[in-house]
Amino acid sequence: MSVAARTLACVDTTLQDPLVGQVLDGRYRVEARIAVGGMATVYRAVDTRLDRVLALKVMHPGLAADRTFVERFIREAKSVARLAHPNVVQVFDQGTDGAYVYLAMEYVAGCTLRDVLRDRGALQPRAALDILEPVLAALGAAHRAGFVHRDMKPENVLIGDDGRVKVADFGLVRSVDSVTSTTGAVLGTVSYLAPEQIEQPGAADARVDVYACGVVLYEMLTGDKPHDGDAPAIVLYKHLHEDVPPPSAAVPGLAYELDALVASATARTPDVRPHDAVALLAEARDTRAALTADQLDAMPPQALSAEHDSAEDRTSVIPRSLTVPRPLPVDEDEDDQARFHRTSRFETPPPPPPTRRRVPGRGPLALVVAVLLVLGVGAGVWYINSGQFTRVPALLTQTEAKAEDRLEDAGLEVGKVERAFSDTVKRGQVISTDPAVGSRIRHNDSVNLVISKGPEVVKVPDLEGYRLDKAKELIKEAGLEPGMVTREFSDSVARGSVMSTNPTAGTERRSGSAVALIVSKGRPVDVPDVTGESLEDARAELAEAGLKVRVASEEVTSSEVDKGGVAQQTPEADTQAVVGDTVTLTLSKGPEMVEVPDVVGDNVDDAKAELEAAGFEVDEDRGLLGLFGDTVKSQSVEGGDTAPKGSTITIEIR
Repeated sequence: MSVAARTLACVDTTLQDPLVGQVLDGRYRVEARIAVGGMATVYRAVDTRLDRVLALKVMHPGLAADRTFVERFIREAKSVARLAHPNVVQVFDQGTDGAYVYLAMEYVAGCTLRDVLRDRGALQPRAALDILEPVLAALGAAHRAGFVHRDMKPENVLIGDDGRVKVADFGLVRSVDSVTSTTGAVLGTVSYLAPEQIEQPGAADARVDVYACGVVLYEMLTGDKPHDGDAPAIVLYKHLHEDVPPPSAAVPGLAYELDALVASATARTPDVRPHDAVALLAEARDTRAALTADQLDAMPPQALSAEHDSAEDRTSVIPRSLTVPRPLPVDEDEDDQARFHRTSRFETPPPPPPTRRRVPGRGPLALVVAVLLVLGVGAGVWYINSGQFTRVPALLTQTEAKAEDRLEDAGLEVGKVERAFSDTVKRGQVISTDPAVGSRIRHNDSVNLVISKGPEVVKVPDLEGYRLDKAKELIKEAGLEPGMVTREFSDSVARGSVMSTNPTAGTERRSGSAVALIVSKGRPVDVPDVTGESLEDARAELAEAGLKVRVASEEVTSSEVDKGGVAQQTPEADTQAVVGDTVTLTLSKGPEMVEVPDVVGDNVDDAKAELEAAGFEVDEDRGLLGLFGDTVKSQSVEGGDTAPKGSTITIEIR
């Protein structure tokens, strides 16, 4: 599933999520989980500094160690930050908090295009174009800025409560000029991949988004994807070898111009397609202008069949536009979720009266018989298809008594009543129903209810003295989650055992909350300074302090420590370690020996420069006779001999 910021009210999806209720990065208070994808989880959160609601997209901690995923995640933030467009979900901030890498994004209250298609099936052409055009405007801004989305699909199209359409989830975005190395892997969603994405992964340009939008348009017009199969490989094969069929083949009566628009966007040869979303947007607007009002408002298949069904079915048909909802009366006792589902459906004009047809037959008697048969069959069809059915009313977050009353009013019975903990639904209110709210159900059937027992509260166990692995096990058994582990010195608690927890033992916390653990590093000791000592003396001194010794395999040169002595130690002296820790000793192989240049007879300044360049210190001996001299008479170490680098060479001057 995409990690688009789906914001429909969800039923108790935040249970067992340790981030809910926490404050990330000292700023973002996580309130509820919205959606979960393969790469990240999206939460509704509050920016405590600016006091505004936003969506927080948090990479799964297990992926945070993967540099490729983190780079892709940060690339999304940088890419979207450059797209100041009203139809793009904006990114406000990006950061990390421990193992969590996150994006702070615009919160869009509403639903996704996938939700609309799942709920209503095919759309009227006017509604489909009303959605397609702002999507293409958003992608056009991205294409002109040099980016390709690469994962366009209904899940990434958000439709706000105010009717605005926005494009989300730029997680696979890349520069038009770059080539992504994918080692043969195809990035994206199978049903919306362009042929070139399959044949040459990573080498795609803006036309892959054009192709995906063509597939989305086909799906909006027909209610189905153009290519299906029992396995992804079959769908990929069809993308490569079969054209997307015209929508009118699935929905007879659709205008030819719509077929042409889909064919243009989904051409298997990229060069035949519009070169980017801006070009496709121009084609979409030309198509709209060429259609009549009747063609734009043509009823999709499920709407046509609904004329023979109940009035309830007809009210769910998509109208002319998704942008102007008709306000409905507000029930003060109605829950927010029910109000959202009610007000997210739009009024449509009543269907035209059925056309009268001449009934074939001979004479008045045949006509009467035929009319009676039609009326009889019509009544039977109404009874079978509509008269026996109703829909499960809005019950979520209603009290148990209120839910029972609503079921009774709808001609339904209360079935099995179960109770479960919930962090998001108050005690005594309905968490979920079976069948789900809005489902079609026979009159007098029963509806099972799940009633909230409120949040599950558990006590933090006393874990002092337990080994870390056992403490984590006990935390999970208590219904909590192990949190951050920090380590501190302790004179009384054994190394690797728990000293304390945060919250403290006995504190009540919501089930699934994280418990931080403070683990003992053991008794501290001061590390003595053993540099310059012999290996034998160093071992004895460290052992007396309760520390172990390891000798490094390589030695280092040292002008200050004789060969075989300790030149370096890790940890360094005057730091703290734990009893039983190991100190690594690096031994000296003595000073570096360097050949001494022969400077006898040279000018004093030249001699000093040559000796210093070789790594020696230089001392002058002038005596009484050499006070005004400028030539080297002799040197303390003869030229050609070796001496320790850094040692002093004395030159006599005459």
